[in-house]
Amino acid sequence: MILPSTFISRPPEERPGTHPDVDRDFIGRLVRDFYRRVRRDERLGPIFAAVVQDDWEPHLEKMTDFWCSVILKDGSYSGRPVPAHLKLKQVREEDFELWLCHFRATAEETCPPGVAATFIDRAERIARSLVLAMFFRLECPTPEGSREIACA
Repeated sequence: MILPSTFISRPPEERPGTHPDVDRDFIGRLVRDFYRRVRRDERLGPIFAAVVQDDWEPHLEKMTDFWCSVILKDGSYSGRPVPAHLKLKQVREEDFELWLCHFRATAEETCPPGVAATFIDRAERIARSLVLAMFFRLECPTPEGSREIACA
């Protein structure tokens, strides 16, 4: 059976951001503003402090590279976010909504009109992917017909 192309088409390729004000310096400021908020958050602050400790500048530069790769498509980030986040056993699924609240507020306050929506959309997709990677487990049938979570 041949499926109509609407069922098998891919989403459009993301293009690099083209706003004249959005460059590495701009993204670096957004990242630093965002992490200032996160560090003050009662729940998220201690999680980041445990990992980053007092060495914030390398983390901020890595996150600037990450967001430059996401928005500008410049290839500056070469890390692997999922394995890094899987190590964080203290993180709960609901923490990602807190993270998104801080990110949305930062983007809306920092970005030129129209640009915030792009940053927020990408952040929401990233959060969704990380939540799936960290917390989603398929149910698997057992020989007795019951369901078991987290197949090996």
